[in-house]
Amino acid sequence: MSQRIVIVGSGFAGFWAALSARRLLSLNLEKGIAEAANVEVVVIAPDANLVMRPRLYEPNPAEMSAPVDDVYRACGVRFVYGIVDTIRTENREVEIVDRAGARSTMPYNKLILAAGSRVVHPDVPGLANYAFSVDQMEDAIKLDRHLQSLASKPPSKARNTVVVCGGGFTGVEVAAELPGRLRAILGEEAEFRVVVVERNQEISPDLGSGPRPHIIKALKDLGVESKVGTGVISLDAEGVTLSSGERIEALTAIWTAGVAATPLAKQVPGEKDQFGRLRVDQDLRVPSAKDVFAAGDAASAAADDSGHCAKMSCQHAGPLGKIAGYNAAAELLKIPTIPYSQPVYRVCLDLGAAGAVVGKGNAHWEIDVQSTGHSAKPIKQFINRTLIYPPNANEADAFSAADPAFDGSDPAVSYPTLSRFLEEHGIPV
Repeated sequence: MSQRIVIVGSGFAGFWAALSARRLLSLNLEKGIAEAANVEVVVIAPDANLVMRPRLYEPNPAEMSAPVDDVYRACGVRFVYGIVDTIRTENREVEIVDRAGARSTMPYNKLILAAGSRVVHPDVPGLANYAFSVDQMEDAIKLDRHLQSLASKPPSKARNTVVVCGGGFTGVEVAAELPGRLRAILGEEAEFRVVVVERNQEISPDLGSGPRPHIIKALKDLGVESKVGTGVISLDAEGVTLSSGERIEALTAIWTAGVAATPLAKQVPGEKDQFGRLRVDQDLRVPSAKDVFAAGDAASAAADDSGHCAKMSCQHAGPLGKIAGYNAAAELLKIPTIPYSQPVYRVCLDLGAAGAVVGKGNAHWEIDVQSTGHSAKPIKQFINRTLIYPPNANEADAFSAADPAFDGSDPAVSYPTLSRFLEEHGIPV
């Protein structure tokens, strides 16, 4: 009797979940386990492209994706174009809307929810109509086109002012990149203003005190203003109003504040965290829905034994996906699962023309800075331009990289790793 693993989402978590599941099935088929031939791995997503979401703050976001349909085919993964909008855990099925709007139902034996997250849009007047974002590819493309259009508008303070709403990780990367983008669009001699607004009392509140001095210096060197302890309370076509009462005239406001897990998580019974992520056990299984696993930004998973939880980031999405895929397949094959563990936490923040800041979390996940400025920039470029991209479209390379235990130590595997790159550049792993 055939069985099916359905993976909802084809981002970093969903992509690696599919390859990891297929790898385990293939290995067991080679061992003569007949049941492995009867398990189908299906990925459902709107398109078969891996969006480089960590790069959407950069120019030319339309180029920030890589096709993965050839990788899926090479590895025996079935891809279904569509959007899952309904999950019925009691019936073990999902409902799909295809490109033509037609509905269909697909049953599953194991489900992996890897549908990611989206930026939060609170009930701020004017936010929906006047704010841009870099959350999804279509959002980043819309922003890019808007920025390009500024050159055709009459010069004014509002035209030359961009307000970044939120001074967290994404907000800082967006703000640090903007001076270079605006010079390229408006001219090297253009006078422009980039303002980061952060409601907390410190910029980059989630990154802690280690990287902060380097971030503050970089923003200052780039000419980016920071307004902390105040928030955006309204937006309109000509600017934003802050809770301090200040009005900033600007034709461009970019919202980066807050993120929440896929709304599909609400359809799976079980406890959720403050981001709407499903709380999962060590195997990434949802305890109240035994045939459902969660990965990536949909999963609230313990990363170590000290109470730290996986971040909503690319560095955690891939490993979460590999474990979820492995364990979903392992349960169908009735072989032991492996627990998720990722005690090493790193930060690599792009600071535009000011370089980058690279650090590693200590035992308390407080970031100890390891490299800054232009010496750190190659690390960020390696991550953005090489590390996060999919493997070659052949089974050997893809399965090697999809191994949950893959750490780059095997010289026979050509897929890049951060640890190998750091060692080559003299940064402690």
